[in-house]
Amino acid sequence: MSRAVLQVFEQYQKARVTFVQTVADLSTRPQNVEALQNADVMSLLRPLLLDNVPSIQQSAALALGRLANYNDDLAEAVVGNGILPQLVYSLSEKNRFYKKAAAFVLRAVAKHSPQLAQAVVDSGALDALVGCLEEFDPSVKEAAAWALGYIARHNAELAQTVVDAGAVPLLVLCVQEPELTLKRISACALSDIAKHSPELAQSVVDAGAVAYLAPLIQSVDGKLKRHVCACLAQIAKHSVELAEVVVEAEIFPKILTCLKDVDTQVRKNSATCIREIAKHTPELARLIVNAGGVTAIVDYVNETRGNARLPGIMTLGYISAFSETLAMGVIVAKGVPPLMDALVREPEDHIKAASAWSLGQIGRHSPDHAKALAVHNVIGRLLAVYLNEDSSEDLKTKAKRAMKAVIQKCIHLEALEPLLSDSPRNILKYLVHQFAKVLPKNMDARKAFVTSGGLKKIQEIQAEPGSKLREYIDQINVCYPEEIVRYYSPNYAQGLLEKLDNFQP
Repeated sequence: MSRAVLQVFEQYQKARVTFVQTVADLSTRPQNVEALQNADVMSLLRPLLLDNVPSIQQSAALALGRLANYNDDLAEAVVGNGILPQLVYSLSEKNRFYKKAAAFVLRAVAKHSPQLAQAVVDSGALDALVGCLEEFDPSVKEAAAWALGYIARHNAELAQTVVDAGAVPLLVLCVQEPELTLKRISACALSDIAKHSPELAQSVVDAGAVAYLAPLIQSVDGKLKRHVCACLAQIAKHSVELAEVVVEAEIFPKILTCLKDVDTQVRKNSATCIREIAKHTPELARLIVNAGGVTAIVDYVNETRGNARLPGIMTLGYISAFSETLAMGVIVAKGVPPLMDALVREPEDHIKAASAWSLGQIGRHSPDHAKALAVHNVIGRLLAVYLNEDSSEDLKTKAKRAMKAVIQKCIHLEALEPLLSDSPRNILKYLVHQFAKVLPKNMDARKAFVTSGGLKKIQEIQAEPGSKLREYIDQINVCYPEEIVRYYSPNYAQGLLEKLDNFQP
């Protein structure tokens, strides 16, 4: 071939290399994306995926992946241009650099929506990606695991297709590899599979994942601990049996140290894992308590703010719900003040609602439990939240239920008395009922109730004849001499004045 002819081909190859590398660089900057899209860059990159020069193929795939990563419109353009089958075909043929780039494109497309993830599945990508998990090169395994996780995270059906393709045992093997990034991404992918249903979580357990994940709680790598704690939480949440599998891997008390980790996400994910275990049975809750879990969770709720607080708040509620003893353990560990703080100070209603629910679970067991809440003015705070017009309906419902549960056990009348002035009728009924239950049996309480002005407040309540509220007021009045009751009645002074008017000396 003459020099002139060779030069033409060399120029053509150089131009292709320059073009594809420039597009790959341009696609790293968001401000260029629209211009590239308008220039119909997809249809120009597509034939370059089949170029006979490997570096051009890789750069074309890299550019496509970066573009597809930006938004679902560009990802749909990749699907619409028929690029996926080419990538899948090339995954089993090409070198490791190209496999990594092709898996990146598949991940970038799959991440946006279930529909786009389904398009990746329909292109036959799963078998090719699972095959990549058996590659020698860790970076190829990493890219494939990432893509599989992005497909599985959307819904149970897609996660099931990943399981059916045989990905889970290979992902468990990847968790055992020495490379940190591969461990992280594989743990994350297993979490994305396990989260949807007990059956999918069981498939992860059956592959032996928990035995290899549990020791990694003590890893020095924060990102790995994040994914490990999240995966164990996603397994434990579904059923008692799955939670027991996680506990039997001896994660306690090791996981409690993660609540003090420097990484905020590690702290939150470990608290979430503990919550998912605590919610199932009294035995699992007691196991957490015996490992020192209550004190650790109370500290966690004290030290965190915002959404990160939520798993800790819920854990204290779940533990307290099961028995008087467990609830008393939360009280002794000083669990009430941080829950009160969350109820009062957190701006988000769903966090306030969780705090109200947990406080109700602590106080509903006995007079001692209720008193522990009453001395911290929990009932008054719950009432304030309930009466606040800006509170959501869910928050009002949970605050009302918690108030009712605590009031019905509370015999610490000094704490209930200030609430008589502000409570609406539906709460007042429960308050007055408590006084009607306690005053007949307690002489000191009867005296204190008069001197503090409580009896006067009771006489001022307008209650319908025949109503429960009227019945409770009458039960209180019977505890006192008639002249004392009359003396504190609202119209008593008026009656005396009328007598004075009519009095003839």
